[in-house]
Amino acid sequence: MSQSSKPPKPPTPPSPPPAVPTSADVARLAGVSRATVSYVLNNAEAVRISEPTRRKVREAAEELGYVPHAAARSLRAGHTRIVLLPTSHVPVGPLYSTFLNELQWALRGLDYTVVQYGSLGLSGDEAARAWAELRPVAVISLGEIALSAHNVATLKRAGARAVLTVGPQSVPGAHALVMDQAEVGARAAEHLVERGRRRIGVVVPEEAGLELFSAPRLEGARSVPGAEVVALPMAYSEESAAALAQRWGSLGLDAAFAYNDEYAMLLMRAFQDEGLRVPQDVAVMGADDLLIGRLLRPRLSTVRLEMPTGERLAGLVDQAVREPSTVVRRHDLMAAVTLPRDST
Repeated sequence: MSQSSKPPKPPTPPSPPPAVPTSADVARLAGVSRATVSYVLNNAEAVRISEPTRRKVREAAEELGYVPHAAARSLRAGHTRIVLLPTSHVPVGPLYSTFLNELQWALRGLDYTVVQYGSLGLSGDEAARAWAELRPVAVISLGEIALSAHNVATLKRAGARAVLTVGPQSVPGAHALVMDQAEVGARAAEHLVERGRRRIGVVVPEEAGLELFSAPRLEGARSVPGAEVVALPMAYSEESAAALAQRWGSLGLDAAFAYNDEYAMLLMRAFQDEGLRVPQDVAVMGADDLLIGRLLRPRLSTVRLEMPTGERLAGLVDQAVREPSTVVRRHDLMAAVTLPRDST
């Protein structure tokens, strides 16, 4: 190395990350105690704090970028505010999507944090253990994973004050939120029989996972006196609907009750493409009462599901959390109402 050459400069060390602001920092900036900061940022209603003080604390927290530590908050309270909601494994359609959105907004308004958990492929035991790791204060199971009394006990040992299952089957130890899908099929078949349509094809989706809803709807239709019911598998595609419409004449049926309005609209379009008149040659009935069904010609007859508001279900969750009990309750959440229109 020559005397004139200089050794390379050492790399500049990275800047240390900024210090994480604490509640003490917020208290100093706002000129209040740490307890006051805690009361304000945790929305404690039992402690009277003036609005100007609340505003100073919030402004200080905003300026510093302070966010309360959820784990520390849970340790102080003895439980989290997490409501765990497993994500649906199947497309649930506009009706249920709207209902679940309302539920999440309502729970948020009650100061709960809704965590959606992807549980696809998990058994009941696996799901219960995975959910329990998050220490939720409540779990709302949509029924796609079959839970047992042992699974419910696992969740409660981990701190869940309430486990609620949505579906026709109750689970020991869990509150049952019952949405009777069989009633949907029964109302549809009763309407068709009243219109003189007794040979009814019930469209059953080929898509995996929807049998949770479609199977009880099929059985509900079969329970109606005078109805001769045939199950007709169909995928949610124009090709599958066209194939069913092409062989309709050989089936000897005079009515179709589709799994929901979307399947009904697919099939009705396929019937019309085949030259079948609706309702003269075949009556068509859907379910869920989607707006677009009223815009069709002929207008689609359907079964409307009268579901609870998300606010009501959130209230049931909150009550179960605030008043945990070994006595579990059944809540019937849904009624089915026939809406006759032009297609029948």
